[in-house]
Amino acid sequence: MKNIAVIGAGTMGNGIAHTFAQSGFEVNLIDISETSLKNGMATITRNLDRMVAKETITEIQKEDTLKNISAFTSISEGVKNVSLVVEAATENVDLKLNIFKQLDETCAKDCILATNTSSISITHIAAVTSRPDKVIGMHFMNPVPIMQLVEIIRGYNTSDAVTNTIMDLSKTLGKTPVEVNDYPGFVANRILMPMINESIETLYNGVAGVHEIDTVMKLGMAHPMGPLQLADFIGLDVCLSILHVMYDGFKNPKYAPCPLLVNMVRAGKLGIKSGEGFYDYSESKKAEKISRQFLK
Repeated sequence: MKNIAVIGAGTMGNGIAHTFAQSGFEVNLIDISETSLKNGMATITRNLDRMVAKETITEIQKEDTLKNISAFTSISEGVKNVSLVVEAATENVDLKLNIFKQLDETCAKDCILATNTSSISITHIAAVTSRPDKVIGMHFMNPVPIMQLVEIIRGYNTSDAVTNTIMDLSKTLGKTPVEVNDYPGFVANRILMPMINESIETLYNGVAGVHEIDTVMKLGMAHPMGPLQLADFIGLDVCLSILHVMYDGFKNPKYAPCPLLVNMVRAGKLGIKSGEGFYDYSESKKAEKISRQFLK
């Protein structure tokens, strides 16, 4: 298994492509948007440059990694002759189902179809294909090149052979795979998202401010990043989508998203990707902060 396709050139997709390519795989990075592909490749190049600067990799390894990645705007062209497809599109059920229908029609019959979904049922996705035994979840953590964990989620019909193959493959990437069963949110987000949602509720109820909540969790619970900052990093729209999936799946009110989160997403305050969430990431604010530090 040396030829891989990754669908989606966004944060997760370009990170997955980078990781496979750096491990010597030939990667076809697919996105319908030329702009997204260019931005994705630019992100990969910047991340590789940082690794070279830190002497984690050499300049030759950087160039070899980039040579291993080819860009495509067509799924049918990009998945030719690949042994594995990893879908990393937006966390939207209908979008993923449409992609997997197309993959099932286009990919070779023995090709494994994986999804990077962080919450959507693998069994549901597999049901739209004629190969449910070859559909599996590979939930990478962000940033993909750095984070060690990969949640391997087997659907109701995922075969032992496919599960073992993907577990072994993850290890060749230098990751630590953990096998989990197919329930909404799996393990990572079933635990993480209620914590983030409760942190937003705490802010919403006026118990404490953004900095105070994050400081308590960082200093009191030894979290490297506060939950509100982490929500900004993940994307508030993604957090909301995952909570909806979990609430629909369990029908338990503890998974109902906080009204503040809903309103922020409606207002377009999505975190780092939009320039503002619980924190302000705009260029003017960054410049202001640098100026204050200089004046000190």
